[in-house]
Amino acid sequence: MTALLRAACVQFTAGDEVAANIETASDLIRRARHSGARFIATPEVTSLMERRSPQVWQKTTTQEQDPALAAFRLLAAELGIWLLIGSLPIRIAEDRLANRSFLLAPDGSIAATYDKIHMFDVELPNGETSRESKNYEAGSEAVVAPTPIGCFGLTICYDLRFPYLYRMLAKAGAQILTIPAAFTRVTGEAHWHTLVRARAIETGSYVVAPGMCGDHSDGRKTFGHSLIVDPWGEILADGGPEPGIIWADLDVEKVAETRRRIPVLANERPLATPVVRLMAGLA
Repeated sequence: MTALLRAACVQFTAGDEVAANIETASDLIRRARHSGARFIATPEVTSLMERRSPQVWQKTTTQEQDPALAAFRLLAAELGIWLLIGSLPIRIAEDRLANRSFLLAPDGSIAATYDKIHMFDVELPNGETSRESKNYEAGSEAVVAPTPIGCFGLTICYDLRFPYLYRMLAKAGAQILTIPAAFTRVTGEAHWHTLVRARAIETGSYVVAPGMCGDHSDGRKTFGHSLIVDPWGEILADGGPEPGIIWADLDVEKVAETRRRIPVLANERPLATPVVRLMAGLA
């Protein structure tokens, strides 16, 4: 029997100052490590919650120069942990950013990166709008990262609404799906728990989904409720609406067991493009 993997999510209210966000996240990561966690995940946009364009360009830089990435690499090595930095805004061109997730190894090296594929360009029922694609370049590659503690499938926030991505990751070997998020309060209340559990159930995977929470300095309000869900869809831990830490012990062998019991990945069948058949008299 394999040893259980203690996984943790840290949840906080990021602001518009990078240094302060690094300090807050680092403190929570240290506390999570003291609880015995060997894998710790932070939310989307860990280093900067800022949607005002002039300030975004003043406060972002390249991957090589990013102070948050450098600090978290040192922290991962110091604590000897696998650390998922949910995402950082990384400058990839003079006027374009990537919303990039980083999986850091216990020696501080970068084990994998993933650029968010699906851009959050929406108009919500309360009148709130988002145009993530205004500043961010969409990623184009799904990423699976095999490690000694499990095989991770990396995603970010709005990706959650596109189930085909999670099936691809699971079929490529992912056992633990990561969904760092900054879900709005409106959409979180409506859909967050349902969607996270669905992604676990339909792939037979663990899901580790750390979320931002609270009222942010740039005007956004995020839902929180970081979740750790098992392959059967059971919620093992829920972070609620306030800053803090959640953790759960994962038995990665349970993934294979669940997929044997209900082999939805193996039973998938290819389909042709749907044929539209009109009823008589409607043509």
